[in-house]
Amino acid sequence: MHALVSEALAGSAQAVARLISLVEAGDPDGAVVLRELHPRTGRAYVIGVTGPPGAGKSTLVDASTGVLRKQGRTVAVVAVDPTSPFTGGALLGDRIRMQDHATDPGVFIRSMATRGSLGGLAPATADAVRILDATGYECIFIETVGTGQAEVDVVSVADTVAIVLVPGMGDTVQTMKAGIMEIGEVFVVNKADQGDPDRTAAEIRMMLQLNPHPTGWTVPVVKTVATSGQGIEEALAAIDAHHRYLSADGSLERRRKARRREEILRIVEARTRMRARELAHRSGRLEQLADRVHAGEIDPYAAAEELLKQA
Repeated sequence: MHALVSEALAGSAQAVARLISLVEAGDPDGAVVLRELHPRTGRAYVIGVTGPPGAGKSTLVDASTGVLRKQGRTVAVVAVDPTSPFTGGALLGDRIRMQDHATDPGVFIRSMATRGSLGGLAPATADAVRILDATGYECIFIETVGTGQAEVDVVSVADTVAIVLVPGMGDTVQTMKAGIMEIGEVFVVNKADQGDPDRTAAEIRMMLQLNPHPTGWTVPVVKTVATSGQGIEEALAAIDAHHRYLSADGSLERRRKARRREEILRIVEARTRMRARELAHRSGRLEQLADRVHAGEIDPYAAAEELLKQA
């Protein structure tokens, strides 16, 4: 593992890909890798890109990557794809649309399958981002699978969340207002060469006036045509402005620290659940208690208490 980490830190994209595969597969060596890389994390800026299917998220990320590369910045993209019902792997639609950068050594693109996760991300997304951060990528895009009202997990990983919509989504904006509309720090009206983008932008601004961002940040609304590159620099400038806003008063560090607390709790919860299952199966008590619950002798809460006493 140490040799593989050294190769990744030296710039080997193949080694980085193998490290991500380890954490994605739940390999115990993945925890060893993350422990070794942890001191190097915290330098990349992480941008979440979310929105409904068909909004052009992949094309937008692809165009943004091109602009950032011209600025001399290294870029990594974690594209969360739907899961194949046959192999359990990612359906690589997003990655296929980013092939223009496939041979650029300053760009790393990884597709990850949701694997049943309902929050728009893959289970190992946060760990993949940590690996990419530690191995020197300056800007990391997380493109979520096409999301709806409740898929807001990207806010737990990204520093800035950009929501991509398209003209003619007035009703969609209304239905999304209680979900991902509330987590956006930059709104992008993509495909602005179609329909009535000004009306859509106005509807978004009206919604934002009714529901101001909790940090006091004035959320910008930018119009783009990602296929031609129109408005991409403006969208990136809005993201950079949010970065400066967070950095000015220490909000960025506070946000990241809050995420670390949640990460610790998630790991504790996952490991506690795993140990509880192992103990219950090993002792045979789980089946006994399930029989008693099924027979109506005790309720599930009482059964759980008995297992906890044994733990």
